[in-house]
Amino acid sequence: MTKVYGTGTYDFKRHRVAEYPVEVPNQPGDKPVETKQGSTVPSSITLSEIQRDRLTKIASANWLKSGDNAEQKKEEFDPGLVKEIYETELLVKSGRKPVPLQRVMILEVSQYLENYLWPNFDPEAATFEHVMSMIIMINEKFRENVAAWICFYDRKDVFKGFLERVLRLKESLEDEIVSETVLRLGSLLSWHSLSYGRFQMELCLNPDLIKKWKRMIKREAKDASKRGEAFDPSTKLEVKFLRNLMEEFLEVLDHNVFPRQHYVDEDGQHIESDGLGEADDASVLYCERFIEFLIDLLSQLPTRRYLRPLVADVAVVAKCHLSVLYRHEKGKLFAQLVDLLQFYEGFEINDHVGTQLTDDEVLQSHYDRMQSFQLLAFKKVPKLQELALANVGAIHKRIDLSKKLSVLTPEELKELVCSKLKLVSKEDPWSERVDFLIEIMVSFFGKQQSQKEAINSLPLYPNEQVMWDESVVPSINYSGEGCLALPKLNLQFLTLHDYLLRNFNLFRLESTYEIREDIQEAVPHLLAYINNEGETAFRGWSRMAVPIKNFKITEVKQPNIGEVKPAAVTAEVTFSISSYKAQIRSEWNALKEHDVLFLLSIRPSFEPLSAEEAAKASVPQRLGLQFVRGCEIIEFRDEEGTLMNDFTGRIKRDEWKPPKGELRTVTVALDTAQYHMDVTDIAEKGAEDVYGTFNVLMRRKPKENNFKAILESIRDLMNEYCIVPDWLHNIFLGYGNPSSAQWTNMPDLLETVDFKDTFLDADHLRECFSGYEVSFVNPVGTENLLPTPPFRIRLPRNFKGNTHALPGNKKSGTDSLGDSNMVDTSGKKGQLVVEAYIPPDPGPYPQDRPKQNSVRFTPTQIGAIISGIQPGLTMVVGPPGTGKTDTAVQILNVLYHNCPSQRTLIITHSNQALNDLFEKIMERDVPARYLLRLGQGEQELATDLDFSRQGRVNAMLVRRLELLSEVERLARSLGLPEDVGYTCESAGYFWLLHVYSRWEQFLAACADKEDKPTFVQDRFPFKEFFSNTPQPVFTGQSFEKDMRAAKGCFRHLKTMFQELEECRAFELLKSTADRANYLMTKQAKIVAMTCTHAALKRKDFLQLGFKYDNLLMEESAQILEIETFIPMLLQRQEDGYARLKRCILIGDHHQLPPVVKNMAFQKYSHMDQSLFTRFVRLGIPYIELNAQGRARSSIAELYNWRYRDLGDLPFVRQEAIFHKANAGFTYDYQLIDVPEYHGRGESAPSPWFYQNEGEAEYVVSVYMYMRLLGYPANKISILTTYNGQKLLLRDVINRRCAPYPFIGPPSKVTTVDKFQGQQNDFILLSLVRTRFVGHLRDVRRLVVAMSRARLGLYVFCRRSLFEQCYELQPTFQLLLKRPDRLALNLYESSAHTERPVGDTRDQYLVSGVEEMANIVNSRIYHIYQVQMMSQQPDQFMTDDGKVDGSNGEVDAQNSHRNSEDAMDMSMPASNNEEAGDLPSESKLEDNSMDNGTAQMEVDTGDENSVQPESKSNGQEGRTA
Repeated sequence: MTKVYGTGTYDFKRHRVAEYPVEVPNQPGDKPVETKQGSTVPSSITLSEIQRDRLTKIASANWLKSGDNAEQKKEEFDPGLVKEIYETELLVKSGRKPVPLQRVMILEVSQYLENYLWPNFDPEAATFEHVMSMIIMINEKFRENVAAWICFYDRKDVFKGFLERVLRLKESLEDEIVSETVLRLGSLLSWHSLSYGRFQMELCLNPDLIKKWKRMIKREAKDASKRGEAFDPSTKLEVKFLRNLMEEFLEVLDHNVFPRQHYVDEDGQHIESDGLGEADDASVLYCERFIEFLIDLLSQLPTRRYLRPLVADVAVVAKCHLSVLYRHEKGKLFAQLVDLLQFYEGFEINDHVGTQLTDDEVLQSHYDRMQSFQLLAFKKVPKLQELALANVGAIHKRIDLSKKLSVLTPEELKELVCSKLKLVSKEDPWSERVDFLIEIMVSFFGKQQSQKEAINSLPLYPNEQVMWDESVVPSINYSGEGCLALPKLNLQFLTLHDYLLRNFNLFRLESTYEIREDIQEAVPHLLAYINNEGETAFRGWSRMAVPIKNFKITEVKQPNIGEVKPAAVTAEVTFSISSYKAQIRSEWNALKEHDVLFLLSIRPSFEPLSAEEAAKASVPQRLGLQFVRGCEIIEFRDEEGTLMNDFTGRIKRDEWKPPKGELRTVTVALDTAQYHMDVTDIAEKGAEDVYGTFNVLMRRKPKENNFKAILESIRDLMNEYCIVPDWLHNIFLGYGNPSSAQWTNMPDLLETVDFKDTFLDADHLRECFSGYEVSFVNPVGTENLLPTPPFRIRLPRNFKGNTHALPGNKKSGTDSLGDSNMVDTSGKKGQLVVEAYIPPDPGPYPQDRPKQNSVRFTPTQIGAIISGIQPGLTMVVGPPGTGKTDTAVQILNVLYHNCPSQRTLIITHSNQALNDLFEKIMERDVPARYLLRLGQGEQELATDLDFSRQGRVNAMLVRRLELLSEVERLARSLGLPEDVGYTCESAGYFWLLHVYSRWEQFLAACADKEDKPTFVQDRFPFKEFFSNTPQPVFTGQSFEKDMRAAKGCFRHLKTMFQELEECRAFELLKSTADRANYLMTKQAKIVAMTCTHAALKRKDFLQLGFKYDNLLMEESAQILEIETFIPMLLQRQEDGYARLKRCILIGDHHQLPPVVKNMAFQKYSHMDQSLFTRFVRLGIPYIELNAQGRARSSIAELYNWRYRDLGDLPFVRQEAIFHKANAGFTYDYQLIDVPEYHGRGESAPSPWFYQNEGEAEYVVSVYMYMRLLGYPANKISILTTYNGQKLLLRDVINRRCAPYPFIGPPSKVTTVDKFQGQQNDFILLSLVRTRFVGHLRDVRRLVVAMSRARLGLYVFCRRSLFEQCYELQPTFQLLLKRPDRLALNLYESSAHTERPVGDTRDQYLVSGVEEMANIVNSRIYHIYQVQMMSQQPDQFMTDDGKVDGSNGEVDAQNSHRNSEDAMDMSMPASNNEEAGDLPSESKLEDNSMDNGTAQMEVDTGDENSVQPESKSNGQEGRTA
């Protein structure tokens, strides 16, 4: 059977890859300068500079193993060289930057760690510089987000020694090789360093730990005695390590951040200055990083458990609050991090059990603490009598408690805090400070705001303060060096609330970043200025922003009980659309209820800013932006007050009129939490009235403006008692046995499964269960010698097999779906009894015949289907071309037939994937009336049927009329009145009284008549009704055959009346909305939507009572964590339990992750981690499909090394097309080295907008060559890794291909990221970069790039750069086994050849870009010669677009033009406009790096695109 994999060293641990901003590139002809020691290379470094750099030369001589250096003998290892490189290149004496970034990059790219430092590392002999160099290289890998630990797996024992060295010097705990060594530092042993009072308090609060503590002491003493030593805890590294680290941090915070300035007075005495010196940047950075380190430890349960008391005992948070840095302008980020640390220190969780504390439990705990304190004060501290007798509400606020404690002297306060309450140790030097002691008291006894209150008081819309705060919403050029005040999505979470809160904050900030970009795009076009009256006026216009004529707040509702913010705040905004053209007017007129708008207050400076001032000014200062507030539309009216775009039914369709006038009034709902904060600031701080200053209204593109609904969904989940199914809860948070949710460990299994049309024949079934002895039986239990499908199988619960070890989780169970050699413990094959049955006759009409599956599923796919139809969690990894969709559809098909009463929800990332899945379901035996497709992409379904809600309702109403007419026909055939077919209700009575009763009488009459062959034919009561069948129903020759046919006819009638019963609700419900809601909540068995639609409409689903039992998620490795989680909770729980029984996640974590536009959220917060990838990394078992049917075997080898066991389907091995060569090309795949073109390689007109003119020209020349041979344009796609190159390619195609009608544009010119999930026969791939590898170092992007082609893949790149990239070596080593110059077969003159794929005779190696252009132009020239000679221009083209008679035997050396002319030649232009969908876009700027950084993608008119490209960077799934 099927292998079920966990994780191992094979799985990438972190994939995000850094990119670097590039400044103005060197112009051709610039002299490369040899870099001096210790210098930092400018970011515009060229390849020639890298090659001449001293580090590159040292690498070549000592460790570089690629290219020309591969055979060269290397120098012996020299520790002195390591020391010299460290001291001259890596050591930094001071300053904020940790290390010279470019120097580290050059070392890391040269594989300094893999080839030199690690192979020569000896834990005993390694020098300090050697260890530090390794740490820097590992940190650089993390900064670039490539796999950091892979190279250490070959010497695991030595790695432990390396970590010991690191710890003795003074890291990621998610890799098992690291965590085994490091986690003991946060164990119970560390409690030896707690103060005595804190230690007693912790053991009193957790009595269960007393036994554990005693056992640990006993074990440690025993181990010490074995070694012949006395047991002394203080000598162990684990005991003091973390406490010493914290105390060292506090020392730096107190003395090094602002060093005291010393000077000598007149008497020669050294005096310390009282004033603050300059902040030491390196110390500030260290403090920020240390707080981040503590946050990481406290936000994961295994490390939090024993560390939190230590953090409280040292009073880290209180001391940070009182530090100078916390209040200093340089400490803004530090202060935000300290607040985050305080939040996690007081997180509402039971640390030792791991359960979330309810609001009541938190409140009760607070009251218990206060009560104990008041009791102690009453007994022992007479001065605090007033505090002891006060009610809790009067003393739990900071100001009240501080006031009550002020009656004590400093000595009494210290006695209370250190001796009586034992909150801190007396030995702590800070205990002499009164402000510190009061801070400790307040933080311990003060009432904290509950997490629910905090989240509900947070505005959903961002304001100007959050938008331009670089520590929470960093700009595009975040390099990964510093830390940020952001939560992280790790492998584990404390509670569901913690999970939701982190996702809420990140999603909100990612939306904020996108809104900020839109504001910065829209506002400058308005050209704001101060007019003569001193007011803001606008000279320009903007498509997305319009000046406001009038703004007024119309209503502020009283707060709800228990809240302080108003229940609702509404306002009216009036604006004019008179200055817009018709197209933009229609966009503004299309605004509707629930759309989100932004109110801006613009006040530019009176004098324009000088260039110097503008450079120093912040973005809001440059824009004159004062305030930003979000709002949601309630109503939209025209100049006459008529309601526009009403979807609530208040305006009937026939009463609709076009909007009048040019003024528009929109009624909006303001954010109540933000309004309350603003009004409070006005009242308490005398702040400006924000709501009197708005003068601009901004809208956003509808597809990108759904953030508010998703944030509301997350917030609603946090306010509910959120229930994930019990079987999924622990796994979801990252704890427990990873295989506990596997089907073999679940209750309520389906013991017998009817596989319907899954198996094509008996041999197919035997192949799929090759590890079992399969015996076929009849339904009565006798042996069946000639079995035919369908089959029922009784599945044994103890499917055992070779489950792969899960090193990340030792506890993983062994019971799971194993491999094809399933054997029991005795070594014998298990028995599998299969029942082959004859399905009942479906009916006499062709439409009664069930649709049959024709896919011959592999054993692994069958394993996935078995797992998917059983309860629990099923994870299916589907490499490219392995039939993920077919497997998913068969799971749905079998599930529908085995559990007909259950409902299934299908979720995908994109509309395209959802439509692919839906079209395949329609081809299976699932009635169309049970299928429903929600969202906006339904219209793209390639089917005549309408599967939207409205379409299904209409279909049901049409079907009702069809069925009622059939009932009337049946009544006529029985000689009864036809009015029984008037309604579904009357038809139901007709069924019971006349149809079913006749059938029962017929069955009774047939009881003993088996010996009369014509009896059924003579007595069948509905013979006349079935007289119109294509074939006669009865033969009259066999009683059994006729009886089977009769039962088929009755089944047809039964299905007919069953359908009528289902139509009855549509007869009773009169409104369209009610019918649609009934269809969605009751009728449909399979409901499909995108993940974004699910998040947007969650509230509606809950209100309607939507229910489902099974969840199937396709493309789940491309969906954000939170957008995967929300679809699990689209229904209310039943009696406190979740109804969800199955969760089937299908995806491929080796391909590209979800799109996150801001690099900081992607790299620092891991926001692009999908739930699917997290589950794989947690060691949850998964089934990996292992046979691909997309590409030639040779092309598949370029990427199948990323997968465990990826082979080919028989189809690939047998089909002739895969064995024939590509006409005109020697090889089916090749890497083509593209040297400098016109003296340059890559260029970057703006950051991340990378282009490579040489590659663009070469690729287009090869495309033209293919078209001239007769390759169809729709079979060729051109891909690249950067948007800048995409636009350049389109320009070159416009220039060179458009003039020739017989060439035209290719099927698609797009980026690798956008092409994920698609394929084509021939792919031309441009990798662009020539300096640094860039984001292709993310192996997932490489896998996508290599796996798009079926028959031919031609990669254009700079060989010398890519061949030395460590991560990409398996692919590039294969590519480089072939020549790196394009090998053509110039004797083939058409797109068809019989030459076998391995035949490399007659190869001609093209020297470069220019020669390829010459070859193409020679052929074009020949075509025009033929055309001119014949004077019949159309005769040289055949119907399929193939060039007939082009000169195949062109001698490339004899081309008649030079290359410059060749690429810019002007042949007669064609009137044919088929290249019109490739506009000239090279001048458009694009700050993009696909799937990674912020992006401004311009894609006007790409009609071939599957989805319109937008700022969401191809994330179609985010839009419903």
